Amino acid sequence: MVSSQEGLISKFPAQSASPLGKLGIEAALEAAADPSITPKPKIFDEFALTDRVGLVSGGNRGLGLEMALACCEAGARVVYCFDLPEKPSDEWIASRDYLGNNSRMEYFSANVIDQQALWKKTEEIGDIERRMDFCVAAAGILRSDTDCLEYPAQKYREVLDVNVSGVLFTAQAAGRQMSRFGRGGSIILIASMSGSITNRGHAWVSYNSSKAAVLQMARSMASELGEKKIRVNSLSPGYIYTSMTAAFLDSQPHLFDAWSSMNPLGRLGRPDELRGVVTWLASDASTFCTGSDIIVSGGHHSW
Repeated sequence: MVSSQEGLISKFPAQSASPLGKLGIEAALEAAADPSITPKPKIFDEFALTDRVGLVSGGNRGLGLEMALACCEAGARVVYCFDLPEKPSDEWIASRDYLGNNSRMEYFSANVIDQQALWKKTEEIGDIERRMDFCVAAAGILRSDTDCLEYPAQKYREVLDVNVSGVLFTAQAAGRQMSRFGRGGSIILIASMSGSITNRGHAWVSYNSSKAAVLQMARSMASELGEKKIRVNSLSPGYIYTSMTAAFLDSQPHLFDAWSSMNPLGRLGRPDELRGVVTWLASDASTFCTGSDIIVSGGHHSW
């Protein structure tokens, strides 16, 4: 007799099967039918990034570095971090050393707006590793408050170049290698809650516009790349205390309390509170998630 669950599973197309084999109820039914099978929880295997290769922009410090480190801790073979500085920061070196021999982080200097350089370097990584599994496009900049009617053209273009073009070029570089090796992959574009709301009390027309573009970029790329088994999602943090936001908060201490009061949790987020989400998006635990925006804002949108 075929159970309703087994009947349902049998209707799934072959390509939808989990890369880890039978999971959940399906695994339980298999074990019930075959006493030789020893039940084994697989939920942690779903989140594992064992032997995978990743690329992270803005990976020298802040959110990019935190996410790169998390993916290494989840079992990645190597995560390639790149950023503008010629040499990595002390934080990056400490993070690399913290991993010991369990995983690797590699650093190289690059500018996200140099499309051809990114493509070339990532192709070289593909030649070495023979795979590319996930990408986190985290590089971004935020400029001081400027009246939207007086915003200088050059300043506006600078933000759009890094936060929009740079995100696309990073995603392209990784996606080209994912397509080359035919394994599929996960591309995670770091947007912001500022892409779907406006930050009250701040004149950030360039930043807000750039992050809104990233949301649409993720949906558009997801629609094109799904047939290649490449998933593309955006991740939208709320107010997180990072080196970028510190530039505003340290010079205007009153903003710390103001920003903290804008969400139900009554505080700013920590960079490490994005570790679980980015690992989930990079892993097999999120294989049916694409074209989505994951908001991690302490509930800022709820009010």
